[in-house]
Amino acid sequence: MEIVLSEVEARVLGALIEKEITTPDYYPLSLNALVNACNQKNNRDPVMSLDENAVRDALYTLQQKRLAGPASGADSRVTKYEHRIQEVFNFTRAEEAIIDVLLLRGPQTPGELRGRTERMYRFEELSDVQAALQKLIQREPPLVKMLPRQPGTKESRYAHLLSGDVEAWSGPEETYASPEDSDDQRLSRLESEVADLRRELADLKQQIAALLP
Repeated sequence: MEIVLSEVEARVLGALIEKEITTPDYYPLSLNALVNACNQKNNRDPVMSLDENAVRDALYTLQQKRLAGPASGADSRVTKYEHRIQEVFNFTRAEEAIIDVLLLRGPQTPGELRGRTERMYRFEELSDVQAALQKLIQREPPLVKMLPRQPGTKESRYAHLLSGDVEAWSGPEETYASPEDSDDQRLSRLESEVADLRRELADLKQQIAALLP
């Protein structure tokens, strides 16, 4: 069965994968928590504003594609949802982290992927990112492709193919700390990620408080 995800399906699936790895104590996710995860302003491109109906519809079609569905055996009054991407693709943790960032943030350079997967999987070298990308490219059918390098850019970007073929990347060029950047730049990036984590933790606390009697 060929898998082609809509934009909303890709966001829902990406959010489920991310939360399983980064906040396992709060996973699987309730519908409300999943909506909040999809609509986060950090670590998302583009930022979305999905309602419960849109996310519920995406969960239904993802279940038909065997990629997500209600969690089995969850002891809760509220239905929780989980992804099942491993059952379909049997990714390594490195491959799963790369696919997840591509689902949530669109086409990325290897340097961006190395930095932005850090919370999910730590790549020691840029060559490790490139090796994982090559394995995803060599899948049958391919799950990732390298896009043509845009004029004025130094690196090519890679895109996932779970939503169909991608011809080119048309977003604005971003500056992002590469592995060779200075300690100050790396520290700045880590501080930003810590701030993102604190915001996510505050969101989770609000969600838990809302569920308590």
